[in-house]
Amino acid sequence: MKKTVNALGDTCPIPVVKTKNAIKELEGPGVVETLVDNEISVQNLTKMANQKGYGVKSEKIADGQYQVTITVGDAADTADDIPDECLVPVNRKKKIVVAVTSDTMGSGNDELGAILIKGFLFALTQQDALPSAILFYNGGAKITTEGSASIEDLKSLEALGVEILTCGTCLNYYNLSDKLQVGGVTNMYEIAEKLTQADLVIRP
Repeated sequence: MKKTVNALGDTCPIPVVKTKNAIKELEGPGVVETLVDNEISVQNLTKMANQKGYGVKSEKIADGQYQVTITVGDAADTADDIPDECLVPVNRKKKIVVAVTSDTMGSGNDELGAILIKGFLFALTQQDALPSAILFYNGGAKITTEGSASIEDLKSLEALGVEILTCGTCLNYYNLSDKLQVGGVTNMYEIAEKLTQADLVIRP
């Protein structure tokens, strides 16, 4: 069986997500051809295929257009076919919560800090172990609102199942209540609940 995935115009990690879904739909051996328009996506797809033990090759088929061909063998991802109830949860997956309290990262220079927090949020999209939630409060509320450079990365994380929550009081304080671009609005009770119930809290 062969499947073609059109990921042209998609930002990372969406091409990888679409390709993984297509591989699952094969339900056995087959080929998935993914079309992308940037070399970063080619690299990410190649890395994913190599990690899974799939055959992979890529070629430039037009100006700014690439095709990544992934060949899935008989023994690929057999664990994915096992129902969840059959899996023994020996090591429970850690619940990771990221708390973003500022629109910059670190101290010293705010311009550099803005670059660093954008890079950090993009780097989260590339991780195998994703956080269960990202909480934005105080100055961090600005990152989920209109004009933020991280909206697309946050939408990608949300598409992967990461809960994106912004403090409603903070949005009101900064007059940004009508500017929210991604995720939902939360309150301090829920923020406290998620932080206290997390196995690991990361504050960039």
